[in-house]
Amino acid sequence: MKKLRLILWLPLIGFAIFLIVFAIGLDQPEQKTIPSALIGQPMPEFALAPAMPGRPGLSSADLRRGQPRLINVFASWCIPCRQEAPQLEELARRGIPIDGIAVRDRPEDLTRFLGTYGDPFRSIGADVDRRVQLNLGSAGVPETFIVDGRGVIRHQHIGPINAGDMPAIMAAWEEASR
Repeated sequence: MKKLRLILWLPLIGFAIFLIVFAIGLDQPEQKTIPSALIGQPMPEFALAPAMPGRPGLSSADLRRGQPRLINVFASWCIPCRQEAPQLEELARRGIPIDGIAVRDRPEDLTRFLGTYGDPFRSIGADVDRRVQLNLGSAGVPETFIVDGRGVIRHQHIGPINAGDMPAIMAAWEEASR
């Protein structure tokens, strides 16, 4: 009789163990960084036409000219891109050269966006078909890469750059500058 009672309780005990393991898994901190397979690799080859009249485009050859650069993949229609605009302005103010890759955007929308949120970019390439964005392994905007003077990707930041991210971005820039 006792064995029968124990057998009746086994499913409930098993379910309770499952719930405990599940709850412990939910309590674990989520991974904040996603390691990129491109870190330490050369920037994929590309040549983008200017995204706006009177502004230079961008190519991977431009990134191999001896000076590290920050590459920001963005779009005028991107709400988080508006959030990171003050941080990009601050980075440019600190002397960090910033180039942009505008994803699926129109010149008139970019002009309006830069007029409203600031223009830290030295050049902006038009990635109208998202080919460069996809070759970078980027699924969304904004995304930022720090590239050393040889065109090698040294750092990747996924999502908008917030004020709290600035020390890590500056440290990655300093490291790429060595």
